[in-house]
Amino acid sequence: MPIFEYVCRACGRRFEKLVLSSSSAKKVKCPACGAEEAEKVISTFSTSSSTGGSGATSCGPTGG
Repeated sequence: MPIFEYVCRACGRRFEKLVLSSSSAKKVKCPACGAEEAEKVISTFSTSSSTGGSGATSCGPTGG
């Protein structure tokens, strides 16, 4: 079950919605104003990784 991100065209609020089926993704109500004018937007995502070593944050060469 995917989680989609929407923005309401009526009030401008941005929100997420768990969509159970493709048919329910067509009529999404805004939780703030109740309008059915939500538009699906491209979501950003983040990842995390562990370096396990020195904890350096640069990929470039260091030192001289």
